[in-house]
Amino acid sequence: MTVQLPAADGSLRTYEPRTEPLAVSAGTPFTSRTVFSAAHVVADPYADTTPDSPAAVDWDATLAFRRHLWSHGLGVAEAMDTAQRGMGLDWAGAAELIRRSAAEAKAVGGRIACGAGTDQITSGGVAEIRAAYEEQLAVVEEAGAQPILMASRALAAAARGPEDYLEVYGHLLRQSAEPLILHWLGPMFDPALEGYWGSSDLDAATETFLEVIAAHPDKVDGIKVSLLDAGREVALRRRLPPSVRCYTGDDFHYPELIAGDEQGFSHALLGIFDPLGPLAAEAVRVLDTGDTAGFRRLLDPTVELSRHLFQPPTRFYKTGVVFLAWLAGHQSHFTMAGGLQSARSLPHLARAYELADGLGLFPDPKLAEERMKTLLALYGVAQ
Repeated sequence: MTVQLPAADGSLRTYEPRTEPLAVSAGTPFTSRTVFSAAHVVADPYADTTPDSPAAVDWDATLAFRRHLWSHGLGVAEAMDTAQRGMGLDWAGAAELIRRSAAEAKAVGGRIACGAGTDQITSGGVAEIRAAYEEQLAVVEEAGAQPILMASRALAAAARGPEDYLEVYGHLLRQSAEPLILHWLGPMFDPALEGYWGSSDLDAATETFLEVIAAHPDKVDGIKVSLLDAGREVALRRRLPPSVRCYTGDDFHYPELIAGDEQGFSHALLGIFDPLGPLAAEAVRVLDTGDTAGFRRLLDPTVELSRHLFQPPTRFYKTGVVFLAWLAGHQSHFTMAGGLQSARSLPHLARAYELADGLGLFPDPKLAEERMKTLLALYGVAQ
């Protein structure tokens, strides 16, 4: 059987799908790296919603996907941008997601960390921003999850300079019950975060970021860096206090950053590990044995798919993530909160299918082929 896949110029190419998936198995947690997959939410396809109304979530399918990730030894990073925070999922929905996922993690013994931000407000001064953070941190802590302090659009808009970041983050870290993960999300993921840490000059912003960490090293478990700049991440990693982990959020260079060098390595908190979950877990277990070359042989071929999903506008990578989850059988439909399933073109999705199938990511290649053909037929592409 073959599939006729469309290109951006309107031409069709013939693709012959795989017949067998990549052989991977569930496994225990890792010993050499701490690895989180930022997980997507499954929308309720029958809910009567509009793009600007609160998201309706299929809770059963959403939690089932988290169990899938936990079964392979991965931690779940919950209520992050992969879950459409600020792009369909509002704070009320995120709070419910945190509570439900944390309870599920406790029930099955899975590791979970959850995003706390300020998206219940759209503007305000430093006091209002600090209070918004405190409200969300309380929900995460009460749920029994590790907090991830997310970048704030409101703070990016209101801050007068580095001093406001030092004040807000210092206050939150001083009162935190447990060490947090700090998240530096670059503007390629969210344009509203331009100039975060008080400057559009990344060197200056880095100094402010490091000043926050140096003042509270006992309250910072780690940092998640999502700047898509491997050299900058390595340089930053080498300046961290010994007790502070670096979790790569670089969906372009993750194999080399996780593998590391003679001076250290990055742990991982990645959106691409949503579709790559079982394969990524298999690779990290190989790394646990000290076989760095074997780890790279498994994970390096996945970078082309990741770069494709995260191509500009990078913030729409979520569409490809959910699309692949549908093809893989993790959900029964290709519908997203806010109608975001329309954020990528048919040729983009066709290439994502081709790359993912080539990697053996689909547990049932025949199901993936049938669903791909269904989508193509919807767009008028005859087979």
